[in-house]
Amino acid sequence: MAEITASMVKELRERTDAPMMDCKKALTEAEGDMTRAEEILRVRFGNKASKAAGRVAAEGTVGISISADGKTGAMVEVNSETDFCAKNEDFLKFVNELADVIAVSDAADIEAVNALAMRGATVEETRAQLVGKIGENITPRRFVRPVVQGKLSSYVHGSKIGVLVDLVGGDDALAKDIAMHIAAAKPKALDVSGIDASLIETERRVAIEKAKEAGKPEAMLEKIADGTVQKFLKEVTLLSQAFVKDDKLTIEQLLKSKGATVASFTMYTVGEGIEKAVVDYAAEVAAAAKV
Repeated sequence: MAEITASMVKELRERTDAPMMDCKKALTEAEGDMTRAEEILRVRFGNKASKAAGRVAAEGTVGISISADGKTGAMVEVNSETDFCAKNEDFLKFVNELADVIAVSDAADIEAVNALAMRGATVEETRAQLVGKIGENITPRRFVRPVVQGKLSSYVHGSKIGVLVDLVGGDDALAKDIAMHIAAAKPKALDVSGIDASLIETERRVAIEKAKEAGKPEAMLEKIADGTVQKFLKEVTLLSQAFVKDDKLTIEQLLKSKGATVASFTMYTVGEGIEKAVVDYAAEVAAAAKV
C-alpha cells in the first residue's frame, strides 16, 4: 500500500478544501491515487457549494428592494469570502433579486428564505448554482421586512452599509437625509427604550471605576455616572443625535420641524460580528501526519 505523506494530504486539501482528516482517509481509501481520492471527496462532500460551505464568508453586500409606493420592502445581507466576489455582476444580480423575492414573501427566517421560489428553483438551489459558478461560499445571512407605517426609504454606502427607514410624514428629501444620517452616525436604537439595559449598566460601571481611579469623592460617583450614561444615550439614540448636516439640530427637532416621525429603521454593516478564522495549515499538516 502506498505511503500517505503530509504533502499528499496538503495537496488534496488545496484541491478540495475538505478537512485534513477526511483528505487523509480518502487518500488511504484510494491507495494514494490523488485523482481517485479527489473523486471520493467530491462524492462525499458534493459539488463546489458543499466544498465551500466551511469557509468563512465575511465580505459581501447589502441588497434592498422597495415597492413603488414605499409600502413594502426588504433588506438582505449576503456574504461572500472575498470583496472580489462581492463585486461580481452575477453575485450582485443574485443579491438584488433575493431582496425582491423576500420583499413579497412571508418568510420568517433565513431557513424559510432559502425555500422560497427563485428563477424556477428555490433560493438555496439558485445559491448553490452560483457558488458552483463563482467558486466561493455565498451565504444569505440576515434580512428585515418591516411592517410599514409610513413610507420606506433607503441608503446604501459603498455596498457595505445599508439602511432601511420607515418615515411617517415628511418628504423624500427628508427620508434620504435621515437614512444617510443613520449610515454616518450609526445609532443603536430610535430612542432610550431600544437600548439594552446591559449596555447602560456597562457604561455606568466603567464611569464609576474611572472616577474612582481619578480620585473623585465617593459622594460624586453616582452623579458622574449619571452624566456619562446620559452622554452615551445621546450619542447612540437616533432622536437625540445631532443631525450630521446641521449639528445645531437634533434628529428629533428636525423631524418635528417637518411634521414627521421615524417608525423604525434598520442598519446593516456587512460582516459585522463575523469573526474571520485564521487557519494554520502547517499545524494541520503536522497533526495529520502524526495520525
